[in-house]
Amino acid sequence: MKRRPLPVSVALTATAALLLTACGSGDDKSSDNDTVTRADQRAKTPKGSASPSAPAVDNPDGVDVSLPKDMNLVFDWDQPKDKNEAAAMDDAANYLRAIYRGVDKRTTKDAAVTAYSTGDGLHYAQVQINEWIKGGWTATGTRRHYDATTRSAPNGKSVEVSFCADTGKFYGKEIKTEKILKTEPSIKDFGYYRIVMVKVPTGEGLWQASKVFVETRAEKCR
Repeated sequence: MKRRPLPVSVALTATAALLLTACGSGDDKSSDNDTVTRADQRAKTPKGSASPSAPAVDNPDGVDVSLPKDMNLVFDWDQPKDKNEAAAMDDAANYLRAIYRGVDKRTTKDAAVTAYSTGDGLHYAQVQINEWIKGGWTATGTRRHYDATTRSAPNGKSVEVSFCADTGKFYGKEIKTEKILKTEPSIKDFGYYRIVMVKVPTGEGLWQASKVFVETRAEKCR
């Protein structure tokens, strides 16, 4: 997908993050859902190696979302046919990459998070990264995302991207000791995410996370 230049107003601002297990944003009722019509673009989980819809480009939109080699975010989903939904899905993935880049850099002021989030989505990222910082952790391992769907608003200005996440092989790592905090596999490893992406008026094809809802212990994602 052709990437687009980042608006200066977005590029000059900043922030970032996500907890060791999926973390909810509180009330699971979104006014955005009232204006969103379903355009079920369901992506089946590939059985073999997959080509993620959001390739790990280090500098999409001119923003660095690169991660260390031991921090692997995998997106096992296919792009929707709709151009806006595909772009929103790509930037939902970039939002997650930006969050974990913030975790790695130990700061809530990395430009990538503000590039890919706004409003409640930005607040969610800031809260999450601060929890990692307070705990003295970074992350390591593989975090997998799959079974993605999209829903578009009639006005074309917002898209809800929903997906499952498996953190069973994604661990916290103590900064001081480098001890990896491995856990036993459980239902806690599975989360169901709904991220409302909004189109940036001044950015060609740029979408930002405006709201984040997380269902923890998501049995449907097992």
